[in-house]
Amino acid sequence: MKNISQTAIPGIDVSRDHLDGYFLPDGKRFRLANSGKGHAQLIELLAAYPDVKVCFEATGGQEWRLWSALDEVGIATRQLPPAQIKAFAASRGTRAKTDRIDAELIARFLDFRPEAGRHLPHQKLRLVRALCAKRGQLVEMRKRLLAQTKARMKNGSGTPFEDMDAELKALLGMQIADLEAQIETAIAVDSGMADTARLLRSIKGIGPVTSWMLIAELPEIGQISGEQAAALTGLAPIAHDSGAMRGRRAIGGGRRALRHVLFQAALVASCHNPVLKAFADRLRERGKPHKVVIIAVARKLVTIANALCKSRQICAT
Repeated sequence: MKNISQTAIPGIDVSRDHLDGYFLPDGKRFRLANSGKGHAQLIELLAAYPDVKVCFEATGGQEWRLWSALDEVGIATRQLPPAQIKAFAASRGTRAKTDRIDAELIARFLDFRPEAGRHLPHQKLRLVRALCAKRGQLVEMRKRLLAQTKARMKNGSGTPFEDMDAELKALLGMQIADLEAQIETAIAVDSGMADTARLLRSIKGIGPVTSWMLIAELPEIGQISGEQAAALTGLAPIAHDSGAMRGRRAIGGGRRALRHVLFQAALVASCHNPVLKAFADRLRERGKPHKVVIIAVARKLVTIANALCKSRQICAT
């Protein structure tokens, strides 16, 4: 049986209002407010442990203030993927779900897989990631607006809303353009990110948006293998084999927003990048479906981008 690490591992379930924690190896529990005061109390509590590694799930941003506060005082932290915690709970036969149970599972998962999770990105990278995420939200809002406008015009009920929809579309366009300018500025003032952006855009098929997303969502680029890059973007085929049976491969997991952008980039690259166009044509000649071809091109595209960054020893971090 695996021995529990002597490093203190506080697993924290982060919610909007509270921090529920569980300490390994001593089994102590705590509940603090997810606020500046609660973060200060947690830092004071952790000071009693000479060797500590704090871990918590990604919760859509609820953990960022805590993460920054701990990082500022030099406490080791790790953000863990919720899907892996859920699978770990299932492997242990844990069906109940409460904040206290989740905190213990998080701590035990990191003890089981000490290499898992992400470290806190530097402040400039966090800014670029936040700007890219907001831009993505506004682009999605504009797409929905256009679809709704088209549907109303089709059924003849769009006339009363034409001016309103036009104003909203123009406003979203202005806000998206403003965010894009902010992203460009944030990348340009950081020499490392600016060099990475120039290098990525030298690849036909990778434009400004794809380069921004690769920098924001794949800061490991240039420091990992091509297979790891494909897995992190959710583009690596997952085997489903058993004995003599060879199941159908499928992609999944990874960083979803980045995968969607790479899919769009692959559509362009399969037509305008000579190397990737030839690769796509070979797959089509073998009878591969269109979507399979584009996913393969996207996987090849991120592998090429990673290899190019590695060869120049440039990375987004």
